[in-house]
Amino acid sequence: MERFLGRCSLAAGWVILVVVCFVTGAFAQAEPISLQALVTPSTVILKDGHAVTFAVHGFIEFKSLAELFPYIESQTQRWKTSADFDGVARRNLGRDLLRRGIESRVVSMADERPLETLITHTREELQRALAQVKEPTPAGYAEDFLAVQEKWKHSLNCWSAASSIQARVLSNWYPIEEGIQLYGATYDSTEHFWQAVKYQPDVTVDDLNALLKVMQKRDWTVWIERLEDDPKIYLPNAYAVEFLRHNLAPERLRWFSEELVRLGVRASDRARTVQQRGAVAFRFSAYEEKVLWGDLADMFHMVYVFSPVEDPVRKTLETRHFDGIYVGGREIGFISEEFRSLMLEIWKVKYLEMPRFGEVIRSIPIEIRLSHFLNDGDSPDIPISVYVEYLNQIREMARAKEG
Repeated sequence: MERFLGRCSLAAGWVILVVVCFVTGAFAQAEPISLQALVTPSTVILKDGHAVTFAVHGFIEFKSLAELFPYIESQTQRWKTSADFDGVARRNLGRDLLRRGIESRVVSMADERPLETLITHTREELQRALAQVKEPTPAGYAEDFLAVQEKWKHSLNCWSAASSIQARVLSNWYPIEEGIQLYGATYDSTEHFWQAVKYQPDVTVDDLNALLKVMQKRDWTVWIERLEDDPKIYLPNAYAVEFLRHNLAPERLRWFSEELVRLGVRASDRARTVQQRGAVAFRFSAYEEKVLWGDLADMFHMVYVFSPVEDPVRKTLETRHFDGIYVGGREIGFISEEFRSLMLEIWKVKYLEMPRFGEVIRSIPIEIRLSHFLNDGDSPDIPISVYVEYLNQIREMARAKEG
């Protein structure tokens, strides 16, 4: 699930533990961020002399909250002439983007100081700091800051570079030394399974290269514009559209091809099989699983889903089986509740059948909500809200089993 990692390379899977130790030490030495600076819109947070950016919809980056405000205004005016986007819809979108931006600013993947500052102050102290802000702010600015504080005082962000050991272990990226048995094969982590299963068992690396050549020959500008110009398509699928804009860019398509060469996979290798544990464990890191294998599959699946029926690219993708997910002898939709529920099924193996992981998830007090927030990046295959609900549900199952 992890869309970003500050672009750290997680070679061989285990390096993540070293990275976390290094980064945590760096946080401790960095200059603290005052609460007043955090809530002041124009503040640009610096780390090692560079601005710490945050994102909305995973890919639209900002250096300060003041930079975010014009973007919010532009989006609320974007479909002003559309009958499907009235005044209520504009106001709701503005508040949604503001909340997303504030949370992304605070829950940074590159710097824990903003979150540390927010949760180590009282609600009253935050209210006083917000009252002292002299710069222009959108309606709801103070309320959203307070809501973000309240949420994260009672939540644990479960991702692979979290400062908490439990949070790291609960990440799909966590490397499983003994491997995990899922649907008749062994995988290095649940992330390895989740990305591998997006490839039909017979799809080869040669098939992927052929598809990439097809993608590279096309100008995707008009295709993307069709998605972003219709609020009924864009608004419920904003992350997916921004993901496709990023990954269908010519330089990104070339990158996918170059990465397949760099990893040394053979043209005849089957994409799903090569991601399973073979003679050597951790052939691909969890980062490579997500950013190469996962993003590549997601791109193909989403181009199929969002293309008009008459678009020839749909038939091309269908011949390589990117018209659905093929697992357990059945075909299911890529954007479907059935596919999303597969996450809960694989977690039942990790947390209910593997004692050491069940112990970890049960050890977190029930009053702490398990969460997953990464630069406001969502996921079309399993929305973050669904992912979080499953995470808390599997903890309840693990606690019930222990009882």
